[in-house]
Amino acid sequence: MKPAAREAAAIEILDRWREGRAVEAALTAWGRASRFAGSGDREAVRDLVFGAVRRFRSAAALGGGSTGRALLLGLARAEGRLPEGWTGEGHAPVPLTMAEAALMEAPLPRLTRGEALDCPDWLLPAFDAALGQDADPVLALMRDRAPVFLRVNRARASRGAVIAELAEAGIEARTHPLAETALEVTAGARKLRTSAALAEGRVELQDAASQAVALDFAAVASGPVLDYCAGGGGKALALAAEGFAVTAHDAQPRRMGDLPVRAGRAGARIEVLAGEASGLWPAILADAPCSGSGSWRRAPEAKWAFTPERLVALNAVQTQILEACAALTAPGGVLGYATCSMLRAENEDRIAAFLAAQPGWRLMAERRLTPLDGGDGFYLALLRRG
Repeated sequence: MKPAAREAAAIEILDRWREGRAVEAALTAWGRASRFAGSGDREAVRDLVFGAVRRFRSAAALGGGSTGRALLLGLARAEGRLPEGWTGEGHAPVPLTMAEAALMEAPLPRLTRGEALDCPDWLLPAFDAALGQDADPVLALMRDRAPVFLRVNRARASRGAVIAELAEAGIEARTHPLAETALEVTAGARKLRTSAALAEGRVELQDAASQAVALDFAAVASGPVLDYCAGGGGKALALAAEGFAVTAHDAQPRRMGDLPVRAGRAGARIEVLAGEASGLWPAILADAPCSGSGSWRRAPEAKWAFTPERLVALNAVQTQILEACAALTAPGGVLGYATCSMLRAENEDRIAAFLAAQPGWRLMAERRLTPLDGGDGFYLALLRRG
């Protein structure tokens, strides 16, 4: 596919997203209907689409609208270039109208703060309250694609050995300071899916900040661990690699569907609970459902779908999870509360409310990570009972 044809495909997919379809669903539908597109074309179209979604507000402001076509024009205008090959021939977009051509030649307007940072206006005060002077630099980073990180399974290999193995497969990686297990992939990331290191459990795809949270928890935990909100199982696998016997639980067990296979591949000791958790545990990690604001680089459409009402509902769920985990924690036990959010309402405020309502608990430590640290945004509070 020529570049203009890729842009036409991106326009089509973005229009479907604006009509209410999930981005991934729209990409899948286009891929199934476009058998002529090679793997490189699909990746290029995907990059165009997600680039536009990450920068939706600024692209719409500069492109004069929120259609797929306007969004791509807005991105081009921000880069100081004119679209090439928009001739209307073959699979290319139709030529620019007179109004579009005039827009592309006009001086760039002054964007509002929310437009320039590609953030919903109602969330700006929340980011300011949480991040202070780091708010604008963090939000600016969230406009770009996230790095690709791997977690080295230390039960199977060392970081040095994995770096060498990946290099032989045409994948360049380097250590990252956020976690002793973290590697940042700097070239050849698309070759990971067919790599032996991934297939044989020596590495897992996992954000560096997520790895840091798991290792911080592991440093104070002892005995069997209950991963109360296991989801896909990334942190359960990370804890098992550190030698813990892990039991994985999730309110929606289907999320853990492929965890047994991944655990077997990694040589990990993980029991997957089919029902509710019970008993008393010496260590519980609750990676609670949240806005995902720390990972909006990876799932940018969530940023535009998030609402104040959704935040209130999530706060209620987070409070319920803390209360449930408190009842499951043994005297003297450790409870780790984590989110991939950077909002105080989901982090410090929840912990303050918990401590006020639950006598006999103390805060051991808390840590906030942002994209300025290199990975996703995360929060971790370490609590001890008694």
